[in-house]
Amino acid sequence: MLQIDLWKRITIWLTCAVGLWLALPNAFYTNVEKHNDAIAAFELSGGTAELSADKALWPEWMPSGLVNLGLDLRGGAHLLAEVKVEDVYAARMQAAWPEIRDALRPERNTVGTIRLQPSPDDEVRVRISQPDGMARALEIVRGLARPVQTITGVGANDIEVRAEDDLLIVNLSEAEKLATDERTVQQSLEIIRRRIDEVGTREPTIQRQGADRILIQVPGVGSAGELKEIIGTTAQLTFNPVVTRGTDGNAAAGIGNKIVPSIDEPGTFYTIEAAPVVTGEELVDAQPAFDQNGRPAVNFRFNTSGARKFGDYTAENIGSPFAIILDDEVVSAPTIQSHIPGGSGIITGRFSVEESTNLAVLLRAGALPAGLEFLEERTIGPELGQDSIDAGKVATIVAFLAVLVFMGLSYGLFGLFANIALIINIGLIFGLLSLVGATLTLPGIAGIVLTVGMAVDANVLIFERIREELKTSKGPARAIELGYEKALSAILDANITTFITAVILFAMGSGPVRGFAITLGLGILTSVFTAIFVTRLIIVMWFERRRPKTIEV
Repeated sequence: MLQIDLWKRITIWLTCAVGLWLALPNAFYTNVEKHNDAIAAFELSGGTAELSADKALWPEWMPSGLVNLGLDLRGGAHLLAEVKVEDVYAARMQAAWPEIRDALRPERNTVGTIRLQPSPDDEVRVRISQPDGMARALEIVRGLARPVQTITGVGANDIEVRAEDDLLIVNLSEAEKLATDERTVQQSLEIIRRRIDEVGTREPTIQRQGADRILIQVPGVGSAGELKEIIGTTAQLTFNPVVTRGTDGNAAAGIGNKIVPSIDEPGTFYTIEAAPVVTGEELVDAQPAFDQNGRPAVNFRFNTSGARKFGDYTAENIGSPFAIILDDEVVSAPTIQSHIPGGSGIITGRFSVEESTNLAVLLRAGALPAGLEFLEERTIGPELGQDSIDAGKVATIVAFLAVLVFMGLSYGLFGLFANIALIINIGLIFGLLSLVGATLTLPGIAGIVLTVGMAVDANVLIFERIREELKTSKGPARAIELGYEKALSAILDANITTFITAVILFAMGSGPVRGFAITLGLGILTSVFTAIFVTRLIIVMWFERRRPKTIEV
């Protein structure tokens, strides 16, 4: 007979109540432009882009999670960036010179004096004064080569070394260039993601396209320019010894040196050693702060390796100036007053609070290994999103009403019960979307519309089975019970296969495909729950109250 234990009834209704409770905040946002403005709080001064329901209408103790709207619904910024992988070659070769110099120094009796020569960006050229010792120089420098780490294992060496008369020439091997390109793009991808996450944006799409391009889509950002400001800066931080300070930016820097301008002092230029003592890659933390005079600054801290090098250099060079370089500009050039152990320090300058916070975000997220060239940039206005939402609402309402009318005309009172379950089903979908923080896109709306049509499939199977049982002269209670029992396997088989498809779409797809898969998968789960449990409970409660002798389905 029809019986459902009390604890099961409480569990079913409690599940429905929790789902609808989680979905409620979405009903308090009717003005999509306000929705967009709230999410577009792209504040670098410590603000976040969290969204919550209207304080005047929604108490703080109630849930405030909302369904995130995708780029196609609420507007935002779209960028396609190309990573300048060649920039890394020059940096690698520049960093290789001190290692080559230190390796050759003990062999001066054999190779003579060592002089760095002007070189292309992807080479290091070293002149030795005793060409007869070139064989020994080649042997030493080739000993610095390391195997290239690739996905398939260990490949060729990372450098190639050759001689031309009295010149020793070192350059990256082709295998190392390919591996470097791959690492550079992957590192850029991760750093862009971390920078965007740092400023509190929600549900960005950041993915690789082709060999050296990255697609970036961030919903809710006011313009592509705002997005470029935070991700387009390389934020290469280095700490370099100062050679001289002057006002001539065109003076000869000398081999192994370079001239960089000062940020704080227009017209002032510093000649610094090109090879840094410590780089921003060895930073583990950077936070906005204030110096002893109450001016905005940035506190930083190195990892163990960086702290050791920083401490050793400051101990050996007390009284010497030391330049802090950000993107080839001198932020400050303090004189080393004492040994600085522990690897902590402070960057001071003529910062505003916002600039110091921005700099801390960039340093904490990490330096981009190479520059970015923005090939495509678009700002999608919220008006387009509003039109899409309106069209989606109309489609959903039309589909919803059509299903309600069909079920009512086809199954009478039982169709009404199915319609109640369908309304609960829609609420549960939005409750789950809010709970998991999923992003609703235009294809996602299509998934909801499809779910509305599919949601009653299980009820149709059950009701048709009940009709067949009634034709065999079964009593109403027995017919309802057998209808649910015999239709259960068909319902589960049909929905499990569709759910597997949704999982595959989510795992293998991206962007719009994943948006469709999310709403389709969640819709299947809620549809099965409402069909098997909710409608059955409603029918049982009605049957217990009325005790009809006959029923019409």
